[in-house]
Amino acid sequence: MSNFVTVATVAPTDGPPMAAAMSGTAPIEPPSELFQGRRAALPLDIAVVGCGLGGLAAAFCLAMAGHKVTILESVATIGEIGAGIFISPNVTRMLIRWGLETRLREVAVKPKALNMRRWCTGETLSWTQWGDSMAKKYGAPPYHVHRADLHRMLYDLAEPHVNIRTNCRVVSINPSIPTLMLKSGEVVHADLVIGADGSKSTARHFVVGKPDELRFTGDTAYRAVLPTKVLLADPDLRSLVETPEMTMWFGPERHIVGYNIRIKEEYNIAMCYPDRDPPEESWRIEESADRMKEEFVGWEPRIQKLLSLIPSTLKWKLMDRAPLETWIHEDGKLALLGDACHPMLPYIGQGAAMAIEGAAVLGNLFSRLSSRAQIAPLLHAYETIRYERATNTQAFSRLSKATFHLPDGFEQEQRDTKMRAAMEDTLKKAGGEVLVSGTDANTEGNTDHWNNEKSDAIQFGYDADEEAEKWWHQRGESEIGPLSVSSTL
Repeated sequence: MSNFVTVATVAPTDGPPMAAAMSGTAPIEPPSELFQGRRAALPLDIAVVGCGLGGLAAAFCLAMAGHKVTILESVATIGEIGAGIFISPNVTRMLIRWGLETRLREVAVKPKALNMRRWCTGETLSWTQWGDSMAKKYGAPPYHVHRADLHRMLYDLAEPHVNIRTNCRVVSINPSIPTLMLKSGEVVHADLVIGADGSKSTARHFVVGKPDELRFTGDTAYRAVLPTKVLLADPDLRSLVETPEMTMWFGPERHIVGYNIRIKEEYNIAMCYPDRDPPEESWRIEESADRMKEEFVGWEPRIQKLLSLIPSTLKWKLMDRAPLETWIHEDGKLALLGDACHPMLPYIGQGAAMAIEGAAVLGNLFSRLSSRAQIAPLLHAYETIRYERATNTQAFSRLSKATFHLPDGFEQEQRDTKMRAAMEDTLKKAGGEVLVSGTDANTEGNTDHWNNEKSDAIQFGYDADEEAEKWWHQRGESEIGPLSVSSTL
């Protein structure tokens, strides 16, 4: 564990903020077997570039599939930047399958509901029951967790099974061999390279082969974490802790999200707003919260109280990229994963989910490897399984920004009316009332994407392992399986 370091949650003034991981005491007991007990007949040497959430998940899954995996991480000591994140059932089902259920319960918070409110009055526009209801519906619960805690869990999960090398910045890749050149001059050889090095990916450049710059969306997110004891001391804020929900406030060109993390010891706040400063691709630290507060003048009293408790805040410009045509280098030995190929805007909380799902699919597919002739086809199978879902989720997130940030007026009133109708139907069904077919507002056309049963089922009901198994039986068995027999190793 010597490579893993954590420092104070409070942002320093001379470098990127690193959040201390909350210690979990539960031992991690990964399953003795994954992928229905399969392990690759032909073990590969696999290099994973990047030790973030996606890189750790991919390394673990590929190691459990029987391969020798090395993670190459550019920094000297491993930690995690960030604050709270939402992990939905499509993610938690994988984490539970990997043996992390008890650790999650130790450090996370299960939100009871999603509560969407009007910016200036605090009126509830939409309320959706989550918690045990969501777990029953989709087979796994939702959680709010500090990103550093999730990162530490995945590190502890992967570390016994993979070689994690720090201070190994990849500066060049020869995708045809493949080899990776490190900043130190060392050349690392591998059979397969997985680029999981984030939205500023070096590996991506070698897949795309042309300039491919991040695009500033025009929005920036302020983030802050407060000790919940200060909220509990205020009668107007106490309920935000005592009734753990994801609370979202919608306003013109802006929205705010708040929820509990770390077994309700901390309250995470994220605030998105239109940023008129010159575009840049990096985080930076605001020295005070004055500018943040100016962006939310006139918002309801509870927001003013919350903002008054924040002495300083962290600021991230939200960057985006258009979907790639392919995630796979033409020579079939380099593939991208997570934000390296499909960076997600934060509006629907699915960035980590897409990376972890992709990691599970990679591991599942490569548990079947028995010939080098199968490497490229299996990478393309991974892309086939994952491309449409990840690309649709990217588009869904961009669409959600427009829905959340409508200016006050006719469109906003229409949105709010539809959201109220969906909420009323939700409450009726929760009370046991049977709705007449065609009258349920929780259907297509409902602009409340978080309270739409069809879109929720698609997003939260997804099982990455099941999708990989299904693809193999439908196509892989006949298209890729025979390559094991025909190929000379």
